[in-house]
Amino acid sequence: MSQPDSSESGGLGPGIQDSPDSGKSGYTRKNFGMRWMWIDKFTDFQNGSHATSVKNVTLAEEHLHDHYPGFPVMPGSLIIEGMAQTGGILLGATNDFKHVVILGKIPKMTFHGWVVPGDTLTYHAKLVDIRPEGGLTEVTAKIGDRLVAEGEIFFAHVDQSVNGPSGAMIDQKNFVFSMRLMGVMNVGKAGDGTTPAAEPAS
Repeated sequence: MSQPDSSESGGLGPGIQDSPDSGKSGYTRKNFGMRWMWIDKFTDFQNGSHATSVKNVTLAEEHLHDHYPGFPVMPGSLIIEGMAQTGGILLGATNDFKHVVILGKIPKMTFHGWVVPGDTLTYHAKLVDIRPEGGLTEVTAKIGDRLVAEGEIFFAHVDQSVNGPSGAMIDQKNFVFSMRLMGVMNVGKAGDGTTPAAEPAS
């Protein structure tokens, strides 16, 4: 099933035209916007260490009606997207979002089961290696105590404009998040309306 073009749907893709100061990195969202969000909120965020987020799966998501007819299952690629956004934002926050973060490679990923409407996915990402050129995370996806997927995701930093000679070769679908996605960090508010502050890296 084809996804709507972001320029028509108000998504986070190439159709977005924001000012150069839209994000802390100084890049426009047009240059590094993800089209869709695959996490709903963070429930734990320890800056420089680990993060946990959740995703509620519902039949309101149109792709589930075709994957598969009569037996809706969340595609594994979208579960990976959720883990990547969780880990990518964690890495980005560690560097105060000074770098554009892209998904570099997935060294390993194992799926143990499927996810259906009504399930709540819990994503967990742990930073295991941080370098100037990027970082490596260990990630898991669970439904309650049931392990759905586990693996590693490596992220790379892109510091040149995507319109530059080398950046022009980068596919936008590899960008992990846009600054608009940072709104999910404000969803998990306490009962008094305040947002729990992320703990500094140890």
